Amino acid sequence: MPSGQPPGNVTHGNEGIQQLLAAEKRAAEKVAEARKRKVRRLKQANEEAQLEINAYRIAREQAYERFEKAHAGNKEDVSAQIDKDIEEYIRTVDKMVQENKEKVTAELVELVFNITPAVHPNFYVLKAFNQI
Repeated sequence: MPSGQPPGNVTHGNEGIQQLLAAEKRAAEKVAEARKRKVRRLKQANEEAQLEINAYRIAREQAYERFEKAHAGNKEDVSAQIDKDIEEYIRTVDKMVQENKEKVTAELVELVFNITPAVHPNFYVLKAFNQI
């Protein structure tokens, strides 16, 4: 035995080293287990987030389809109403033409055949300035 140490101390020193090595091994195992738990939690969180994203996407697509159906039907209704209004307006105009056709024709004939000759008012203005 070197340096005068009793044989019991050597065994006690080896036990201390063994305890330290065992403690280090347990600590490494705990760290490894903590890392595994962290990876599992991240994977689980990622999966949950993906599920939420998919659910949100489906909900938005359904809302869009409902909106599209609601407004597509309105387009057809509006188009039909416009066509109906145009047809009614054309019928009204045709009726007015038929009612007033003879009256307008008579007024045009009156204006064309019964001319009253008159001097244009500008003639007197130009004559006053001696330009005629």
